Amino acid sequence: MRGGDGILGARNNIRSSSEASILRIRTQFLKRREKWLVILGVLLHAVYMLSIFDIYFKTPIVHGMEPVQPRFSAPAKRLVLLVADGLRADKFFEPDSDGNYRAPFLRSVIKERGRWGVSHARPPTESRPGHVAIIAGFYEDPSAVTKGWKANPVEFDSVFNRSRHTFAFGSPDIIPIFCGALHHSTWNSYPHEYEDFATDASFLDEWSFDQFQSLLNRSNEDPKLKHFLQQDNLVVFLHLLGCDSNGHAHRPYSPEYLNNVKVVDHIAERVYNLVQSYFKDNLTAYVFTADHGMSDKGSHGDGHPTNTDTPLVAWGSGVRQPVPISENHNHHHNTVRFVDDHVHDSPTPSDWGLDDLERLDVNQADIAPLMSTLLGLPGPVNSVGNLPLEYVNLSEVEEVEAVLANTKQILNQFLRKSHLKQSSSLNFKPFKPLGNYTLVLDQIDHLISIRDSAAAKRLSENLRSLALEGLHYFQTYDWFMLMTVISLGYLGWMIYLILHVLQSYTALPESFLRKDQSVYSRTNTWKVYLSGCLLMGSMCIILLVEHSPPLYHAYFAMTIFLWAQICCEYQFLKALWRYMLGREISYFVKFLACFIISVVILEILVKSFMDRKIYTWSFLLAGVIATVYLLRSIPWDSGIPVFVWLACWFLSVFTLMPAEIPDNTKLVIFSGFMIVTIGVAARYLDVYARESKYLFCLTDDIKNSKSNVLFLFQVLLVFFSSIMVSVSTSHRAEKQELLALHQLINWSIAGVSMVLPLFSPAAVLSRLTSIYLGFAPAFLLLSIGYEAVFYGALALALMAWMLFENVHLSISRTNKSSTSIKPTEDNLVLTSGDRYLQLSDMRIPLAFMVFFNIAFFGTGNFASIASFEISSVYRFITVFSPFLMAALLIFKLLIPFLLVICTFTAITKLLRVPQLGCYFLVIICSDVMTVHFFFLVQNTGSWMEIGNSISHFGIMSAQVVFVLLLFALTSIYTNDIQTRSSKRLSHKDM
Repeated sequence: MRGGDGILGARNNIRSSSEASILRIRTQFLKRREKWLVILGVLLHAVYMLSIFDIYFKTPIVHGMEPVQPRFSAPAKRLVLLVADGLRADKFFEPDSDGNYRAPFLRSVIKERGRWGVSHARPPTESRPGHVAIIAGFYEDPSAVTKGWKANPVEFDSVFNRSRHTFAFGSPDIIPIFCGALHHSTWNSYPHEYEDFATDASFLDEWSFDQFQSLLNRSNEDPKLKHFLQQDNLVVFLHLLGCDSNGHAHRPYSPEYLNNVKVVDHIAERVYNLVQSYFKDNLTAYVFTADHGMSDKGSHGDGHPTNTDTPLVAWGSGVRQPVPISENHNHHHNTVRFVDDHVHDSPTPSDWGLDDLERLDVNQADIAPLMSTLLGLPGPVNSVGNLPLEYVNLSEVEEVEAVLANTKQILNQFLRKSHLKQSSSLNFKPFKPLGNYTLVLDQIDHLISIRDSAAAKRLSENLRSLALEGLHYFQTYDWFMLMTVISLGYLGWMIYLILHVLQSYTALPESFLRKDQSVYSRTNTWKVYLSGCLLMGSMCIILLVEHSPPLYHAYFAMTIFLWAQICCEYQFLKALWRYMLGREISYFVKFLACFIISVVILEILVKSFMDRKIYTWSFLLAGVIATVYLLRSIPWDSGIPVFVWLACWFLSVFTLMPAEIPDNTKLVIFSGFMIVTIGVAARYLDVYARESKYLFCLTDDIKNSKSNVLFLFQVLLVFFSSIMVSVSTSHRAEKQELLALHQLINWSIAGVSMVLPLFSPAAVLSRLTSIYLGFAPAFLLLSIGYEAVFYGALALALMAWMLFENVHLSISRTNKSSTSIKPTEDNLVLTSGDRYLQLSDMRIPLAFMVFFNIAFFGTGNFASIASFEISSVYRFITVFSPFLMAALLIFKLLIPFLLVICTFTAITKLLRVPQLGCYFLVIICSDVMTVHFFFLVQNTGSWMEIGNSISHFGIMSAQVVFVLLLFALTSIYTNDIQTRSSKRLSHKDM
């Protein structure tokens, strides 16, 4: 009998007892191997995913540098730092609708006695990295995210560390980060309960001011405190959270946010008057800025200008006076770019009304050396900020000394990193441009001694630029080696996984065994393992000598282990090669077509990470192709071809919509009714169309009255969730606090609805409909706009996929092709009833990959996910709790994935293909994309581009774990799914 298509071949059911014995032993080995193969996959991807931290997210912090004492007197005795959290530049500088400016005091400072500009933040534009850049002068490594927000120990140097004493008041999420472990600090923060998004948060700013005012008032009765405040090198830090909280809750164009800008300005004015009247020495410097901005949607995190552009105003002792802009000033001479990829010297918007004053933009990390210079303190030893010299009022000689101190501080970091790398490298490659740095320093000192300040300053700035390049050089020193090892590891993993699928889930082993029983001989594997161990041991010794991180050992060990395992399958690979050479040309055509189609689909998915609109064209085309295929096999009046076509086209609409979802409560409520309508239609088919030959295998053959009650209860919960969406939103619109009863009802509806599918009938259509209705209430309550409609569209498309596969199964049975792919009784890898995989089955993991990705990109992209959106969780919680809010947002993202996984599992049961075999094929497809993204990772360009490219690699690399966890999670819903036997239908047709 001739075999099926693709990887199946001709197979004879008659075999000798020796063949059966060998095959049985082999399948037992494969069964054991399958268990640790899953564990290996999870471990390998977890370890390889961590490689991005060693390549691009390596901590910039090194210790052991001596601080550089400045050789000039301090311009200021104390410094006041005011940080308005979440204040974007345009809302600060532009006038309101009446033509009045929102910050009259700071505006008068800009025009009369200070300098100003825009401080450019680097994504991720979040509070912690923004404050680290301002106060410590460097961009914190993303691994710090794993340490959380709560009172982290100060592991890096900062302006606060260098000060004689720091007084800080503000948010409990920021102040403890810098002062919690700082002995020479006095600080206080309000309780977390104060951060309630249901109220106007400007009172938080007033709280910070009141704390500072209370401190000064107490000093009048406390001589010791008063004497302490009169000392030099003091820092006062007021963290003003109001704009951030009001921006999240009400948007940055709301009256609450815009009024908070006025509140912040008024606080700055009162702080200035209070300090001036208290100290009366005019030796205080003031710096006003923000950690990040706020998008129109009320979120932040990405690299959009509304998030990266923040105001910077400096005035007081040591700060230059305003400089009128020169008539010859040209905005196009300077094309150097900031960390957020904006061009230096960009024109000032005319509505800011500051065209006549010189604007001095800086990188956010430049503020730290500015504050250090104003106080005459050594710069933070980990700072990479360039001193914005135009802000400070120093003599020509002092300017050179200030720049030189900034240069030496950065150079010291370079020298320390160079020393550490040289001391641990067997083949050290130095950074050649700084090979003669001592001569350059001597030359600068010589130029200072002969009072050639201009040349000395220019040479210092050039040396500083080279030092920053050198820091980057050592930051990526091991880049090429790691990329090579990890790429080989991924390639070895994919080859090994393909071999396992061929050996476990296809008829190839039987075909090979009939020709040569030595195919599965593993007598010489000890030689391979010995060679692998020797190579692994040699590499570990080299890495130990070089003091490489422990993960480097893991990268090499896993890569060597995988290729050793591949070498152990030498006999099988040789037999596979002979098998391929013996096939007909038609087989190679099929194989090549499958390979090309698979690669094209996976490449389309890779491109979709950069442009989600690709899914629109993909589903428009898929709808046409699927419909044409179905019309060749089933009549038009069955309704299935039309349904598949419309479902694909409906889903294609959503990737044309904006990633930043606009608020539309009416659309969410309408979606509730649409979801119920879809559920009712599915229930109607399950009850009244159960004998249709196109739905026979999907429906239940036993009528169950309890299932009707369960269905009605689920429908009612969807209706109740729509009502609660309306109630909760109306409270928020009226600025009323959401009642605890409402929150309890929302939590109850979401929780109960997700339990009900466990009690639904086990038939495919009944169970999937129940799962679809079960997750709908939670998704509706977490929705703010069109994503609620997307939920229904995705469910329709998944049902179209199910119907397509059911029709394809019917066609296959008609052609009797499935009779050639049943496993033998000796096969222990396949579960009872499953068949061998065919080449055509590759469509299943490919379709899964498409749906799995559209589940994410259908309502957003990476930038929109990174941006924090409070409205999505407002119906469950109003008090600021970052971890609970993040958990709710992640759960919302997971719901579409759960629908895809449940449908995928149901399809594998319907087609009787091995689910674990399909899972391995999914992982192979995923890893093809992972390797592509690995080579797309870039270390140049804007940080947003770098961050996105690394995010793409990290997410795809984690997909093996993510999909496995979702399979485990959804198994409680899909384990007992059953399909009806086709025997009765076949008899009826005959």
